[in-house]
Amino acid sequence: MNTRSEIYPIVCRHAANTAGRDFVVGDLHGCVDALRYLLREIVFDPECDRLFSVGDLIDRGSQSEEALALIDKPWFFPVLGNHEEALCLVSEGVMRRSAWYSLGGDWAQALPDRVLAAYARRLRTLPLVRVIGSGPRRFNVLHAEFFGDDAALDSGLFNERVRQQLLWGRELALGSGHVERQKGLSPTYCGHTPMREIGRIGAQIFIDTGAFAATGKLTVTEALTPRAWSVSVDQALAEGADEMSLP
Repeated sequence: MNTRSEIYPIVCRHAANTAGRDFVVGDLHGCVDALRYLLREIVFDPECDRLFSVGDLIDRGSQSEEALALIDKPWFFPVLGNHEEALCLVSEGVMRRSAWYSLGGDWAQALPDRVLAAYARRLRTLPLVRVIGSGPRRFNVLHAEFFGDDAALDSGLFNERVRQQLLWGRELALGSGHVERQKGLSPTYCGHTPMREIGRIGAQIFIDTGAFAATGKLTVTEALTPRAWSVSVDQALAEGADEMSLP
């Protein structure tokens, strides 16, 4: 018999991609047009390439429902972000809609409860962590931050404090987290805290460059390489991104 943890794993493992390339995208925040543009720029091949996401698909930008539709793409592999967590908490009666709206969830004001519940059920299937490959070719994807080594991450035995840190933590980004606590942690892609450019702190590579902001941009990086591509929503639209199709 399947258990809930088997159906909805906290940590999801993926074999190394021997057929194509692996990319990781920063916090999307409803900026799907920017993603369309970047997928064209990297010549993304949905037959063999994969796109991992550090979460926060929704809120703040103008295309949250289009971003949620990405979850069902066979080449797209997101983790849960704190904004998806907020949607779920609203649907589950734990958070008030007004509190979520203040975080950028006001796009959902006209959504009936049944639609929100359907989104929440789908989002609750997303893992907190994705682990890709093994050995020197291993990398991890999570939303905010983690302190521990690969074995601790692999275990999925996260107490509530660690779970909250995975979704909401900013100790590393704010300079109060000790990088030595990440000894033995493979390169780990994360978002949550917007940066002007991709930056690494300890084992973590921060790739949220504020796609939703007027001066921000969406960033995609090829995993375990220095290659990265960024674009603002305005630039993407100027290049006709709204008429580009997703794979």
